[in-house]
Amino acid sequence: MAKSKLMKANKKIEEAVVGGYKKIENGVVGGYKKIENGVVGGFTKMTDGFVDQFLTKEGETVEEAKQRMKKEQEEREKPSV
Repeated sequence: MAKSKLMKANKKIEEAVVGGYKKIENGVVGGYKKIENGVVGGFTKMTDGFVDQFLTKEGETVEEAKQRMKKEQEEREKPSV
């Protein structure tokens, strides 16, 4: 009987510790994801603005300009035979 009470108490402690850890983990991961999304979003806005201002050709969208530049970069990186 004493062993059973001890096992029940240990189980409650285990659940409390694991539950507390999960709450902390979720808070930290959630906070990190918010920061990451904010940084990535800000960087994307900045690069889109730069591409729009300085690198687009007449009538070209930002996305089209990015694709064109990527293709040009791939062409430059091809090894010459």
